[in-house]
Parts: sequence; C-alpha cells; structure tokens
Amino acid sequence: MSLVTLLPFIVLIGAMFLMTRSAKKKQNAAAQMRNEMQPGTGVRTIGGMYATVKEVNEETVLLDAGPGVDLLFAKNAIGAVLGDDEYNRIVHGIEHDLKSDESVVPDDASSLTGTDEPVDTSDDKAIDLGKKDAADEPVAEPVVEPTVQPVVEPADEPAAAEPKKTDAADLKKSDGESDTK
Repeated sequence: MSLVTLLPFIVLIGAMFLMTRSAKKKQNAAAQMRNEMQPGTGVRTIGGMYATVKEVNEETVLLDAGPGVDLLFAKNAIGAVLGDDEYNRIVHGIEHDLKSDESVVPDDASSLTGTDEPVDTSDDKAIDLGKKDAADEPVAEPVVEPTVQPVVEPADEPAAAEPKKTDAADLKKSDGESDTK
C-alpha cells in the first residue's frame, strides 16, 4: 500500500484523537469544578435550577433551593458553579454596579445644552398618526372593461335533425383500423 491510500485513514485517526482529547479536557474541567464546590456557593443544575450548596458529599450534593426546601442531587447534575455576584444577579435580581464612581449621563439632551430646563421640540404643525375613517376617503369607482362575447352562428342542419347513430364498426375505425380486413 502506498502513502496516498493510507493518508485518509491517518487523517481520520488524527481527527478522532483530537476530538477525544478535547472531550477529556472538558470532562476533567467539569469534574474539577464540581470537586471545588463549597457550602454556601451558588450553583446551576443541568436542569436549569439555581440553588445554594448546603453540603457536599462524595457522590452527592445537598442543595438549598428555598426556605425549607433541601434537595439531594448527584454531583454530575451540577452544570455550573456560579460566583457570588452572578448568583445574586440571577436569583435575587441584585445588580452589583461596578461603574458607581462614574458620573450619571442624563436621558435627555440637557447635558448638551448646558441647561437643566427641558428643550421644547414641538413643531407648529401637529402630525396626525391615527387611522383615517373609510368614509373620509374618496372612493374610486372600479373600471369595468367591456367583455367580448363569442358569436354563435346557427348550424347548417335543422334543429329537428336526429342525432347520428354510431355502431361498433364506426367506433373501431376511429382508433386507426382500416375498412379492409
């Protein structure tokens, strides 16, 4: 076998090795994160529940989900260990403002003019944003184009003529057979 025929197999094995290696790294990082859990830290389970760690055992974790609600989870069910600021922001809605030392920018344009009085931005002409009634609008009459009727000419035969009788022989002729047999 030549190197050209073995090259696709070598590339495939190399890709499989790299994928399993990155998966092992992720598993080790998750296991290390779970082992570093301490009582009092906030966690998110893989099901999306936020709780506080109450007790950590070898294979299980006791979580405090609320007043009087203690839940026992497997360690593998912990999806993420959250920092105090992130846990308080998500669960309690408490924002830790890191930019509290900076000046507050007002919502209006008064900071641009240097005055504290509001700027009058109204125009002399009012804009009507409401719907107009159908009765207020002029109704356009529909354009009717004349239609052409086909001209029917009277038949050459009289109206009392009997319909043609067809027999089986005539029917056979119609599908391509000849009179001679």
